[in-house]
Amino acid sequence: MKNIVILISGSGSNMAAIVRAARQQRWAERLDARVAAVISNRPDAAGLRWAADAGIATMVVDHKGFAGREPFEAALARAIDPYQPALVVLAGFMRILTPGFVAHYAGRLINIHPSLLPAFTGLHTHQRAIDEGCKLAGATVHRVTAELDHGEILAQAAVPVLPGDSAETLAARVLTQEHLIYPRAVAQLLQAS
Repeated sequence: MKNIVILISGSGSNMAAIVRAARQQRWAERLDARVAAVISNRPDAAGLRWAADAGIATMVVDHKGFAGREPFEAALARAIDPYQPALVVLAGFMRILTPGFVAHYAGRLINIHPSLLPAFTGLHTHQRAIDEGCKLAGATVHRVTAELDHGEILAQAAVPVLPGDSAETLAARVLTQEHLIYPRAVAQLLQAS
């Protein structure tokens, strides 16, 4: 069985979209794959309850309990590695990862970013797109590399930037597309592995 470990920091809406797709599309039977665990760096992440209610193993590795990024990531890897994941999926995991952690999961670590990469890496992507006068915004699923938001693009979806859009209204429209392309990209990677 190909295990998927999903890392979250908040509500876990992309995690939930992946879990729903895995169940609706019968990934266990079709792809020999399952979401094995959901791990958060925040004990108050709402997505943890959703995952637990869905019968998925959950764990917290609180980054605030560590003296730096490397000790936190070592503990995080100790939580992930027993699952021998085929994929480690970042779904709103709000931590910048060190090159060592990225190398440990090379080829198996993916993320979704709320812009049409390579445009608008980092934070505040929706407001930046509006401020730049973009006609299109969107989301990108990509492989994680040591360089922030610069890995191989696996999938993208575009939405129009509408007159009068705020960062919040644009973010909501982009999020609906994230929920479609992220599960699709995960399934395609599992099929290829």
